Amino acid sequence: MRRPARVLISLALLGSVVGSWWYLTRPKPVLVRVQPVERGLVEATVANTRAGTVKACRRARLAPSIGGQIATLAVREGERVKAGQLLLELWNQDLRAQVTLAEREADAGAARARAACLNAENAGREADRQVKLSKRNMASQEAVDRALTGAQAGRADCEAAGATARVQVARVGVARANLAKTRLEAPFAGVIAEISGELNEYVTPSPPGIPTPPAVDLIDDSCSYISAPIDEVDAPKVRVAAEARVTLDAFGNHPFPGKVRRIAPYVLDLEKQARTVELEIDMLQRPKDAPLLAGYSADVEIIVARRPNVLRVPTSAVKAEGGVLVLDSATGRLEARQIQKGLSNWEETEVVSGLKEGELVVLSLDREGVKAGASARAEKVQSKP
Repeated sequence: MRRPARVLISLALLGSVVGSWWYLTRPKPVLVRVQPVERGLVEATVANTRAGTVKACRRARLAPSIGGQIATLAVREGERVKAGQLLLELWNQDLRAQVTLAEREADAGAARARAACLNAENAGREADRQVKLSKRNMASQEAVDRALTGAQAGRADCEAAGATARVQVARVGVARANLAKTRLEAPFAGVIAEISGELNEYVTPSPPGIPTPPAVDLIDDSCSYISAPIDEVDAPKVRVAAEARVTLDAFGNHPFPGKVRRIAPYVLDLEKQARTVELEIDMLQRPKDAPLLAGYSADVEIIVARRPNVLRVPTSAVKAEGGVLVLDSATGRLEARQIQKGLSNWEETEVVSGLKEGELVVLSLDREGVKAGASARAEKVQSKP
């Protein structure tokens, strides 16, 4: 064999060894999870900072305005009541007796007033007769004066008796008002949530500054809303009647449509908490299979802006500085891109510039080896059954 041929064979073997060594020791492509840039809807939203609460539009924690012993408990917990229905009544036999006494005194006063006015009418007629007799010189001037004075005194007695009767009628109103303080009636229709007290137990009104359990907790469950706090920096973005989405822990991740009904006109400053503004959200749709109970926890998303059919990427693919990693299908390498962002929320971010539709952005940014220039290949996404 000639020497040049042996050299070529040796070089070929060496190249094969080097190629095999490079192939076996080359860095393996890192697996990355990707998603294509696509067009769709992007919304800018504001969310609550702490859990919101379902509240009834009307809820009254009721108690008698005076203390006393429960004589009548007319309702049970969970019972539905009508407006004006009696809920409980304290022992009030003494006050009932005072009402009866006042009514009798009012009747007697009215009778005395009638008698005084009848006497006044009689004195007036007598004065008229004496005046006529005086014109015929059949009565003395002294008799005429006495008759006129008697008529005036009678009218005064009639007025005084009438005033006294009206005072006694007013006393009946006072006695009835005191009696009404022992009766607790429903101010509106609703359901009895809780009763604190039993027959013959003594109840007292709450002293100033010292809250005590109400005798009856009444809830109007026909109307409810969501109360939720948002951060003060987000408050200027929200407007009354803005569209909202409500999710309730009790009903999973199912969103319910709503709208903003009220924005608190002040910032709530609580110790050891961020300053927040309270929002009230009307639910436009309520759960169908179960009642919406007051006290349920809720989360709200207020939609402050919306742009349809724009380029978008998952927000998880965007780095803090506004960059993304793109997998170049032709070279199999990761490329760093800087993008201009538009609207954004927790899930989607609008891309104003820097990407084209269909390009693959990397979602798994926290994996080892995922960086610009690295060799990579996309994970196979298993189709859902």
